[in-house]
Amino acid sequence: ENNVNRKDILRQAIEETVHRGGTVIIPTFAIERTQELLYELNEMIEHEHLSKIPIFLDSPLAIKLTKVYKNYEQYFNKKVLHDIRAGDDIFNFPGLHLTFSAQESRAINDVRGPKVIIAGSGMSLGGRILYHEVRYLPDPNSTILFVGYQVEGSPGRQIMDGKKEVRLLGQHVAVNCQVRSIEGYSAHADQAMILDWVGKAKEDGNLKKVFVTHGEYHSSSVLSQKIKDKIKIDSVVPAMGDSFEL
Repeated sequence: ENNVNRKDILRQAIEETVHRGGTVIIPTFAIERTQELLYELNEMIEHEHLSKIPIFLDSPLAIKLTKVYKNYEQYFNKKVLHDIRAGDDIFNFPGLHLTFSAQESRAINDVRGPKVIIAGSGMSLGGRILYHEVRYLPDPNSTILFVGYQVEGSPGRQIMDGKKEVRLLGQHVAVNCQVRSIEGYSAHADQAMILDWVGKAKEDGNLKKVFVTHGEYHSSSVLSQKIKDKIKIDSVVPAMGDSFEL
């Protein structure tokens, strides 16, 4: 998905949930995806393409990391630099609330009406998102919006796959809310980028073998075979218990 499509899906998911009077919960990782989300929400709200509603960034780590991003603005692309030079605080906009403390996090539930909650962890394996999921997954008017990869077996993956009940914080939680996903926010290199990187590593003359250790087996196997076919370098997908002498 390109950036235009993912922004449209993001806007649509939020507007539809607002219309129903529900809450959008977005499980996300503290670095990169959170900042991309904030930047695009900033653009949509400041250009009046999205209703102004409370948006909570409920992640102390993400709040700290976003401040780090602001210290290195010289590395942003030309469009973002243009926005900054025009006076735009690209990670701040009307309605955004940074909830750092646990007390502030709990107070989100006291906010009536539609809202957006961005919290970690990205695969619902821990973090503050779990407390929001327990509250809002059973609500048919609300939406859970996934913006990153969900590993097999994780609560996030179970919800994405249509499971109607998941176990969170020691309790069984019904999934009655709307389930949406946007794949364009991945912070990982795609297959073409990895092949390009491996090709350049081969040109340096030191690369002898590639181990593909990240991702689901089918995808890893396809990538491993492409490395062999296109780069002409030995590649293997290790299985549990395999050992190799280097």
